[in-house]
Amino acid sequence: MVDGPDAPVRVAVVGTGLIGGSVLLRLHAAGLDVTGWDPDEATRRQARSAGVPTAERMVDAVAGRDVVFLGGPLPTLPATLVEVAAATGEHCLLTDVGSTKAELASFALARGLTHRFVPGHPMAGTDRAGLGAAVPELFAGAAWVLCPAPAGLAAFRRLAALVTEVFAARVVPMAADRHDAVVALASHVPHLLAGALAGAAERSPLRDAVLTLAAGSFRDGSRVAGTPPQRTANMLRGNRDEVLAALAGVTAFLDELAGALRAGDADALTARYAEAGAARAALAGRSYHEQLRSFPAGGRATDEVAWLCGVGAAGGHLSGCRVDADGVAYIAHLPHPG
Repeated sequence: MVDGPDAPVRVAVVGTGLIGGSVLLRLHAAGLDVTGWDPDEATRRQARSAGVPTAERMVDAVAGRDVVFLGGPLPTLPATLVEVAAATGEHCLLTDVGSTKAELASFALARGLTHRFVPGHPMAGTDRAGLGAAVPELFAGAAWVLCPAPAGLAAFRRLAALVTEVFAARVVPMAADRHDAVVALASHVPHLLAGALAGAAERSPLRDAVLTLAAGSFRDGSRVAGTPPQRTANMLRGNRDEVLAALAGVTAFLDELAGALRAGDADALTARYAEAGAARAALAGRSYHEQLRSFPAGGRATDEVAWLCGVGAAGGHLSGCRVDADGVAYIAHLPHPG
């Protein structure tokens, strides 16, 4: 698989909530040698009762491992990265599953870990939390951002192969700062809007009647407001500047809608909703063309990273990564224009 058929990968997952737990369950279901650890004793017991090996100490979970996935609340990830790095060998690939990337990527760079730490973000989840909500199929077909760096290309390639082969996810290579700008609008602002909609309903004197009549638009629009509040707060604070910038764009568009409604301008309302509908239609009906790209062994790492980040910036993804003595070959999928 990642290191060849004669070298089975040994993996650990540190922090086994919804995302980390789903990573753990998928690796276990795929038959890999995997051990989990969580600071919560009850969670460790829950994993063991499901037949998944779990260590009592974090250092025991990561000892001798080839790959370690770091989960847990966003504010804890820098300290966890330092602790796991100190407890593992130089060959051990480290990655995280947090929802913001730039700050942790900079932290890893300052501590000389870029050669073996690949920032990651699987774009999947639910409005529930904890190992009890985890499912091994959570990432199938989902986008999984990985942030390549010239110094860490070998680690990126290994991880891209693991994510595509074992999790059946779509690897989206993207620079860490670009990721944070993109997810601000794609994920984080929707949490703000969902919170505003559900919060307004909660404060309304008509609350009970509103909830009685709440149909698909309210349920879909407010779904992520059910996410554990602390998790949402950590995510928003961790990407504050980008979220506020994206929110300004959303507010400007909302002001246009409100202005057209206030003026009774049917044409302007129709035009704005046609514009919005174009994005919704593109989301539902995107088509891709396949591109094969190879880079020779000993080639310039910056060229490979530039191509990878270009794939992600264009809305594309990787479905395969094969490394051999001659170099690396990627299978990329890029959206058709239009």
